Amino acid sequence: MPLPGFGHGERSRRGRAHVAPAASLRIRPRRAAVTSSARWVGMTAPHARSPLPHHALQVFHVARELLVSVRDAQIRDAKLRDEATRAAKGACLNIAEGAARVTRADKARSYAIARGEAAEVGAAIEIAVLVGAACVDDEEKIVSLASRVVAMLTRLIR
Repeated sequence: MPLPGFGHGERSRRGRAHVAPAASLRIRPRRAAVTSSARWVGMTAPHARSPLPHHALQVFHVARELLVSVRDAQIRDAKLRDEATRAAKGACLNIAEGAARVTRADKARSYAIARGEAAEVGAAIEIAVLVGAACVDDEEKIVSLASRVVAMLTRLIR
């Protein structure tokens, strides 16, 4: 016999039909999206009604912008390009993981790893410029974004 509540019209072991709790039937008022175009210039706007916790963090959106900047940078050294891309992806993913954690210690651990990844992105583009594999304009933008991510994560860790 299948467990109750996993389909329509199924009955519990005692023969009674499963009824959803009253709290889940309440209609919740719609919340307005808090995205002003002036606030999110240059960044992707957060998802208005996302169930995922990392969408509520501004640092996640800055880290996404960092990832896009690394992707668009013309890093000619394949190993440095791969290292910068992996680190930028890692920063985004660790921020998302930290946002989903419950305890402060778990959150801090994930955010600390993300902070290290963001610093690695900055170092990779700096080295690429030093060896002539990237342009200074890309370095300025990426280092600026990486510094913002590191600073924002530092506040979340404390």
